Amino acid sequence: MAASILGKVFIFLSILSIISNAHLQSKERGFISVSISEKGLDFLKNLLIGKAISTLTPLELSPIEETVRIRLVGKVDISLSNIVIYHIDVPSSDIELGDSGITITGSGATANLSMDWKYTYKNWFIEVSDSGKASVQVEDMEVGMTVSLTKPGENLELSLLESRCDVGDIDIKVDGGASWLYQGLVDAFGNHIETAVQDAILKKLSAGISKIDSLLRSLPTEIKVDDTSALNVTFVSDPILSDSFIDFVINGLFVPRHKALVSPNRHQISKASARCYNPAKMIAISLHEDVFNSASSVYFNAGLMWWKIDKIPHQPLLNTTEWKEVVPQLYEEYPNDGMALNISVTSPPLVHISDGQMEATIYADVVIDVLDDVQVVPVACISLVMSASGSAEISGNNLTANVKLDDFSLSAKWSNIGDLQISVIEPIISEVLNDGLLPELNSHLMSGFPLPLIHGFSLQNAEVDYSDSTITVCSDVAYREDNEILKKFSFSNIFAFHMVR
Repeated sequence: MAASILGKVFIFLSILSIISNAHLQSKERGFISVSISEKGLDFLKNLLIGKAISTLTPLELSPIEETVRIRLVGKVDISLSNIVIYHIDVPSSDIELGDSGITITGSGATANLSMDWKYTYKNWFIEVSDSGKASVQVEDMEVGMTVSLTKPGENLELSLLESRCDVGDIDIKVDGGASWLYQGLVDAFGNHIETAVQDAILKKLSAGISKIDSLLRSLPTEIKVDDTSALNVTFVSDPILSDSFIDFVINGLFVPRHKALVSPNRHQISKASARCYNPAKMIAISLHEDVFNSASSVYFNAGLMWWKIDKIPHQPLLNTTEWKEVVPQLYEEYPNDGMALNISVTSPPLVHISDGQMEATIYADVVIDVLDDVQVVPVACISLVMSASGSAEISGNNLTANVKLDDFSLSAKWSNIGDLQISVIEPIISEVLNDGLLPELNSHLMSGFPLPLIHGFSLQNAEVDYSDSTITVCSDVAYREDNEILKKFSFSNIFAFHMVR
């Protein structure tokens, strides 16, 4: 039981912190941190113990045979077979975090067993045998274990430090058989049954820990975001345990797909997530601004930061006729022709997070194209510097954003239609940026970035907090009852993340 419970707790913690193991050096840096509070740990404990119990039963024990001496009867050969634990109930449980490790205890537990009995009695003149069924209730069990979760090398490792299973009382009910048989079973097999139950649970415990350790060692080095990028999901230090929370720090940077996981010379999160006290939340996920800057770099280097604006809803701005007053030579050479603006970012946008908002500086070239019959004719290029600000929100399980244009500046770069008067072009460019570019950009940002949660779990009452260089998502977590993932230890199911829209 405890093995199954602990397994699911640590799988959830490992995934929730997203999060695992790559080519790790001692100087590896972390840019995302996750803190699971006492409230979150209590929620997980209560939920997962109930789900885990169903995976433990039925549990079959080894047959037991014994020759016992029954008063007034003599020696009787008794055997118990088909011994099965078919139900377990754990009314009380506790999880403790400390320097010595993580301790999980289930107390006041009961287990119900069914079994077949058979006895044979014989002497020099007669042989008697009989068989039937019996039920057993084991009461006042206490199952506990202490484990350590460390990162001694490239991977997380889970080690069983201590385990125990104590049985308080046992009650045997025999269906059929004589009264002496009942007393014989109690006297001869009570301790055997207690020991068998203890051994079976401890064996499950050890096997479960080994299975979880193997799973942690095989966690992915990166998690795919899309066809262009992935997240470097390397733990950079041992989890931090206290009496009321557990913290993880991971690398968390975007990297190109199928490229070596390296850490650029960036700042890093020097401590775990900010706590979410007012009101208390189950989890706090902190993302350093360099997480967003690494995404900016990856998508820029992939050549994806450009937009063609050839239509603006409800406005005829992209026609040379509308530019007649501001660039008359354009209209003279290309009268009443369609136009398009190709906006290409010239360097990775720089994101900065301050108290209350996100800010970005974007450098781009704007190439003015004329659609002359079947030809596309580039006629001029303008350098553009945009200052934008935005806010982050939670939509489902996604971190989304919305940006607005605060300011911009223009300068002529080259022209095939003579000198450009930048000051008179600015109002048109402003409309193009606000009514053409920003809606397109925000439509992508509002799709959001998936925060790592196991299937069936969702953020509830999430809030976003800003501090110097860091965004922190404070949230409770809810569980959808029709989810099947906790019934499985399938690697592919456990690590299947989805965009929630």
